[in-house]
Amino acid sequence: MTRFGYTLMTEQSGPKDLVDFAVRAEGVGFEFEVMSDHYFPWLSAQGHAPYAWSVLGAVAHATERVDLMTYVTCPTLRYHPAVVAQKAATVQLLADGRFTLGLGSGENLNEHVVGQGWPALQERQAMLTEAIEIIRRLHTGDLVDHQGEYYQVDSARIWDLPEDPVEIAVAVAGERAVEELAPLADHLIAVEPLPDVVQQWNATEGAPTIGSSARAVGQIPICWDPEEKVAVERAHDQFRWFAGGWSVNADLPTTAGFAAATQFVRPEDVADNIPCGPDLDAIVEAVQPFWEAGFTDVALVQVGGESQEQFLAEAAEPLLAKLRQASG
Repeated sequence: MTRFGYTLMTEQSGPKDLVDFAVRAEGVGFEFEVMSDHYFPWLSAQGHAPYAWSVLGAVAHATERVDLMTYVTCPTLRYHPAVVAQKAATVQLLADGRFTLGLGSGENLNEHVVGQGWPALQERQAMLTEAIEIIRRLHTGDLVDHQGEYYQVDSARIWDLPEDPVEIAVAVAGERAVEELAPLADHLIAVEPLPDVVQQWNATEGAPTIGSSARAVGQIPICWDPEEKVAVERAHDQFRWFAGGWSVNADLPTTAGFAAATQFVRPEDVADNIPCGPDLDAIVEAVQPFWEAGFTDVALVQVGGESQEQFLAEAAEPLLAKLRQASG
């Protein structure tokens, strides 16, 4: 049966609200929670960008049952992989084994802030491969020295480690990324319900099998509201960046860039891509392609920080019931 999760959007809410929403989402029945890890929101209208790892520590302590995941952390520019290894191990200890480290090749929007430039995609993927190897080695508890193409690690060791190593999920899209990264990962992350990605992952030598030992974790934005017009306006105001697609969004450096790139996106364009309004069946229909494509887990993004309390109080439980019934 498909598992359904709740997205803690650091771009939409401040740190204390995020912890509160995490507790409420657990209470209404979400099975896992994922958290974005950004230095910037995509659009100024979203208005937030707290440090995800501080919030994750608080969420791990405040919740009891839900699995937790970064969706996703980039361990290559803004963070050195040795630092990611340390904080992932710490969150896993706080979460009593409920944490999965979700990794990806990043977005210019967040990674440019440390002044290291923005490499081309092939180089970013190579950096991610080396970073995963470093994290894996450090999670053994051994003393690690590493001199690679992109990173140096000198006499590093993680002293506080969970009993079992932190599992790693990796965001992939194209064939090359699947081929290179699937054998290094425990789970798949993808934001589009593409059956070819799942099939290629399972056909890749050395990759864990999705549906058996591995999970495929997808994500989809929704904008529930009792009033459809309000939902469409909110989605357009805060989520029209979504229309650009990953290939565009990964390279834009600032909120001003996203505003300029989406200035001609109309509310109706957003509504065509994001289910908006009170119709829960329409949301189920939008999510359905993920489980049909072989995804085992789907995280919902409720658009708008100001809408979270009402969504969790009024819509989340009946929506989860419909999703579980439909997914079988």
